[in-house]
Amino acid sequence: MKEYPTFVSHLECSYTGKVYPADQLHGLSEAGKPLLVKYDLDALGKAISKDDLKSRLPEFWRYREFLPVRKSANIVRLGEVMTPILPAPKLQSRYGCGEILIKDEGRLPTGSFKARGIALAVAMAKELGITTMAMPTNGNAGAALAAYCSAADIETYVFCPEDTPQVNIEEIAFQGAKTFLVNGYITDCGRIVGEGKQAMGWFDASTLKEPYRIEGKKTMGLELAEQLDWEVPDVILYPTGGGTGLIGMWKAFNELEAIGWIGSKRPRMVAVQAEGCAPIVKAFDEGTRHAEPWVNASTIASGIRVPAAVGDFLILDAVRESDGFAVAVSDEAIIAAHEECAKTEGILLCPEGAATLAALIQELASGRIKSDEQVMLFNCATGLKYPMQSEHHNIDLGKPIDYDFIRNC
Repeated sequence: MKEYPTFVSHLECSYTGKVYPADQLHGLSEAGKPLLVKYDLDALGKAISKDDLKSRLPEFWRYREFLPVRKSANIVRLGEVMTPILPAPKLQSRYGCGEILIKDEGRLPTGSFKARGIALAVAMAKELGITTMAMPTNGNAGAALAAYCSAADIETYVFCPEDTPQVNIEEIAFQGAKTFLVNGYITDCGRIVGEGKQAMGWFDASTLKEPYRIEGKKTMGLELAEQLDWEVPDVILYPTGGGTGLIGMWKAFNELEAIGWIGSKRPRMVAVQAEGCAPIVKAFDEGTRHAEPWVNASTIASGIRVPAAVGDFLILDAVRESDGFAVAVSDEAIIAAHEECAKTEGILLCPEGAATLAALIQELASGRIKSDEQVMLFNCATGLKYPMQSEHHNIDLGKPIDYDFIRNC
């Protein structure tokens, strides 16, 4: 069995700093906070160079030295491509921004960026002997877990709010997970998973309740830095529910600087939420390190409808350390941005991705984002999974074709 070079030294409580041994099964720390994977960065930096990456496949496993998987046989590959960075020159011209770039994560397996975190979580589950996993989801994470666990021969239980997009429910169930709809929020689903651990014997794969999804999401930061020739954008707007990706990218940038691949410049990290569910925005505005659970959460962007995030303080720390901010946008602004990007740039965003464009438009007008800044938006899933508001017309072949009507539509 081939072993990958890995430089994991230990795990560490993100809140207290307490050290935990690597290569053992862990959930949250004793303090009830996320564990972070730590590396011997001196050894890592000596073991790999930027040039080494040039001969590797264009997938996120190219960064294997930065990841915790030790045995290659535990990796399940479903086609984890490097996702493109798409320019948006028409939107840039319209709104007077320095440069607008869109990282299109919808090209990944199961159509979303959840594949990054879940691929790592499942690989490490195999490595640590886990045979059953469970998670709460608003849709895309459950779809990724179902796919990767089916490929890895791991039994899967997934719990979704009952208003989860139907296509997500169907793909979760169709790809082999035992799927349950709950008349509540993702936090209620998470309670079922947590309380069921002893009775069901499953491993809780909830956001940030295991250490390795962050490492998968970290590859977004490694990848975009490589794609920008080891530079980083001025601003990153990230749709924020549980916030794993924002936390992971911040971790990636720190690790890259530690081995000398990038300098001290950091993007300003902007956490984008919906007005109907904005606990991180409220905490940011009030200057607190923790966010209070949001009551009666509601938004069309189901992926960011997370009333409470276990990693709230990590999100807020990254936002503040980067001189960024947290911002909420209305559902109406999300709908408008969704349509505008499709009709202007030909790029079909998911609602959560559209929220980042809505936030950019809003904050260019407010002045919190400057007109000369290079901005990267994250489209976290393919827009093909979501409803699209569109107008069409019917033609009756039993009547003469009315080309004037066609012309004037």
